[in-house]
Amino acid sequence: MAKVTKPAKAKAADRIKPVGKAKKTPGAKLKVAKAAKKKVALPMPGGPKVKTAKPPKRIRKMEARVLRPLIVAPTGANAMVLDQLWQTVEQRRLAGDVASSHSARLMARGTAKVAQKFGEEAVECVIEATIGNRDATVLESADVLYHLMVIWVDAGIRPEEVWAELARRQGISGIVEKASRTRGIIRAAGTTKLA
Repeated sequence: MAKVTKPAKAKAADRIKPVGKAKKTPGAKLKVAKAAKKKVALPMPGGPKVKTAKPPKRIRKMEARVLRPLIVAPTGANAMVLDQLWQTVEQRRLAGDVASSHSARLMARGTAKVAQKFGEEAVECVIEATIGNRDATVLESADVLYHLMVIWVDAGIRPEEVWAELARRQGISGIVEKASRTRGIIRAAGTTKLA
């Protein structure tokens, strides 16, 4: 058996190179230690920040008008606006003008798309409520109610039907109402979480 000398060991180490690791350079540990002590700002995934031009004055004015803080007048608005909104959405459905009506365009895409859009708006509302953003929660709630009206129109449900159901439930404990649901619903769902 041949005796391995120090130069032979060095030559063997040179021949066996680890796969996938960077080459070691003198002073690499020192550089890593210095980098660990410094707080280095990493570049954002979008690349370096680029200064953008200020938007034109007309755009800034429009944004200020649209995005101004929400100020709700204490009078003049009530739940009747939901009936009026339903009527407007129904008129748009009957007109079928998908070129100029968001409601008509949405319903033309089918019930699944109408329901998906409602779900998206509901999630946005929940997010704003969860983070405590009151003004945004009000705005998102309006979006949810609008898309709920679109669902009703698409399904052929009149607001009076929903109001009647709410009136029927008035004065009934939520626990009692939930317990009165048919067992068939719970069996169909395949869970006892609804019980």
